[in-house]
Amino acid sequence: MSSGVKRSAHEVPAPTLGVWLGFLAMIFGQFMAMLDIQIVAAAIGDIQNGVGASRDEISWVQTSYLIAEVIGIPLSGFLSRALGIRLLFTISAIGFALASVACALSWDMGSLITFRAIQGFLSGGMVPTVMSALYMLFPLRLQPMGGALIGLVVTLAPSAGPTIGGYISEAFGWRAIFWVTVIPGFVVAALAWRFIRLGAFNGAMFKRIDFPGLVGLAAMLGAAQYVLEEGPGEDWFASGEIIFWTGVSAAGAFVFFWRTIGNAAPIVDLRPLKIPTFAIGCAIAFVLGATLFGPVFLQPLFLAEVRGYNPEQIGHAMWAQGATMFLMAPVISIFMRRLPDLRPLGALGFALVAASCWMQAHLTAEAGFWEFAWPQVLRGAGMMICFSAVMQPTLQSLPLSLVPSGPPLFNLTRNLGGAFGLALLTTIQGRAFALHRQELYAAANGQDPRVEQMMSGMAQRAPPGAFDPERLGEAMYARLLDREALVMAFNDSFLALAVAAAAAAFAIFALKSTPAARLDPSSIEAR
Repeated sequence: MSSGVKRSAHEVPAPTLGVWLGFLAMIFGQFMAMLDIQIVAAAIGDIQNGVGASRDEISWVQTSYLIAEVIGIPLSGFLSRALGIRLLFTISAIGFALASVACALSWDMGSLITFRAIQGFLSGGMVPTVMSALYMLFPLRLQPMGGALIGLVVTLAPSAGPTIGGYISEAFGWRAIFWVTVIPGFVVAALAWRFIRLGAFNGAMFKRIDFPGLVGLAAMLGAAQYVLEEGPGEDWFASGEIIFWTGVSAAGAFVFFWRTIGNAAPIVDLRPLKIPTFAIGCAIAFVLGATLFGPVFLQPLFLAEVRGYNPEQIGHAMWAQGATMFLMAPVISIFMRRLPDLRPLGALGFALVAASCWMQAHLTAEAGFWEFAWPQVLRGAGMMICFSAVMQPTLQSLPLSLVPSGPPLFNLTRNLGGAFGLALLTTIQGRAFALHRQELYAAANGQDPRVEQMMSGMAQRAPPGAFDPERLGEAMYARLLDREALVMAFNDSFLALAVAAAAAAFAIFALKSTPAARLDPSSIEAR
């Protein structure tokens, strides 16, 4: 072990080939954990038929994973200090692979939900530790390259997941979507254990664990995630169940912050939030989460509900964003290394995202591949820029002692931004559809010759032997109005995302671009 002399970020020694292999394995593990959410979502209909679940029950296959993950992510900061990053990631990767086996072998709905919750919690131990490893193992000049790789994974997984999941489920059955992560999970764990040597086991921390704070954390985040998942479908606070779980979340928040603030050994280290750049970066990450997951949620929904596309057709219509991200990763890495201030580049990235959403705020019922392709190209490039331009200055603002605590908070705010964003978009969808439908029905004049001609033409296309062709024509005209109202609701949702991205383009200039001084990682543990 070295003497522990302070060095700047520029003096951190270059990583060895083994460190690169271990780090790339960790990145693939992160990709595997994030992809799992999307590939399961694509096969949810097949899973429902396979286990004989109702529509309400099957939603818990995803909800249980997301609730457990949102609890595991902030807890990973404590676990990385207690177990060390190396051991925590290895345990999480092995456990994730074993939980995948259990999901593939699940025998009923209850067992599948349980194993999915275990998967979600363990994924929370993999995602933030990759960022910690980047800023502890790599010198400043190599961090943009590693950051671009992480950005590629974080932004590509939600885009590619539905396509991959649809193909696997269609070709091999729904259980195959769990088997595909088993062998990679064990390989990733082996490489990380062999080459990543960060942190040391500190069993004494488990003796000081703050159990009331842990319970408060679980109640606060778990109940909040449930409210965000179920609130739009229950009309929010019109439901007593939503009110109850909101109260549980509020009570958990009170207990968590009461136990955490001023505690010498908190369950979640909130000290990074005292650094202004980090706190602002987390706020921007919240918006980033909404603009990352929002379009991925809206596009397949539009293609399915308006255009009637099947999963395979939806996959074909959505490849442009993932392809752009893949091609942009090396280009972004070069710019990140050469620019002394990433804020203008980040503003450009958010501007591209805003422009892509603005383009999709003018969809029609005939919108197809090309109406989605060009916005996806802009958004793919913008997202790659945004993620790296926000992550770099945010996490580089931390001294080495706080690096294990920072990424969990950064990832948590991004995930919560995605959850809040999807809940808000779902609410906008429902209310905007009702409003536009009412407006269209009120404006529809049955005495208008054009309307009469349209309904007459629809009635003439009624199948032979129809009981009442005229009434059938009216029903078809009503469905046409409903479709147009639905398109307008989607346009409103994309417009909301465009406004959020445009606001983030200005907010990014509040970040400070100067990295904090660092310690050589070898000063805390020999590699």
